[in-house]
Amino acid sequence: MVDPEPRHRQRRTRGEHVVSRRYPIGRAVRRLPMLGWLVLVWLLLWGTYDPGTAFFGIVVGVLVIWFFPAPPIATDIRLRPLRLGQLVLFLAWDLVVSTGRVAFEAIVRGPRVRASIVAVTLVTDSDHLMAMVANAVSLAPGNFVLQIDRANRICYVYALGAGEHATERVRREVLGWERRVVHAVGTGEQVRMVDRNHRSEVG
Repeated sequence: MVDPEPRHRQRRTRGEHVVSRRYPIGRAVRRLPMLGWLVLVWLLLWGTYDPGTAFFGIVVGVLVIWFFPAPPIATDIRLRPLRLGQLVLFLAWDLVVSTGRVAFEAIVRGPRVRASIVAVTLVTDSDHLMAMVANAVSLAPGNFVLQIDRANRICYVYALGAGEHATERVRREVLGWERRVVHAVGTGEQVRMVDRNHRSEVG
C-alpha cells in the first residue's frame, strides 16, 4: 500500500511544528511557561512569597498540568531577541506619545473631540500575528481594535481624531505595528511580505 503522504509532510503542516508524543522531554520543556504562570498566580492569591508557598505552588501547578493538559499549539513564530527588544522599547515610547496626544485632545478640544473607526487591511495571514498586532495597537490610549475580520485580514480600529489625515495616520500606525511584530517574531517569508508592502507604501 502506498503512503498517501510522505513522512516529513505528516510531521509538518504549513511550516508549523506539530507536537509528538514520542518526545516527552520536549513536551515538558514547552509546558514550563505555563507552570511558571500557575506558580505566579498561586503566589498572588496567597499574597506571600516565601519558599514554602512557592514549593506548594509548583506542586499544584504540576498537578494541574498533569490532570488537565492543554492541547499543543502549533505555531510558526520565529523569535528574534534583538528585534523583540526593539519592539518592547517602541511599545514603551508609544505609550508615552499616545498619552500626550490624548491629553492634548482632552485639554484643547474637550467635549468637541471626535473619533473615527478605521478599517485597516493587514499584510500577513496569521492568527498569532494578528492577535499580537491588535494587542499592540490597543495597549496605548487613543486607539482600540474593536473587531477583527479574520477572513479578510481587516482590523477595525477606533481612534481619536477624525478626517482624512487621521484615517491615514491610523492606517500607517497599524501597518507599522504589523511590520515591527513580524520583524520580531515572524517567519522569513512574512518579513519579506511586510517589507515589500512598506517599500510600495513609501515608494
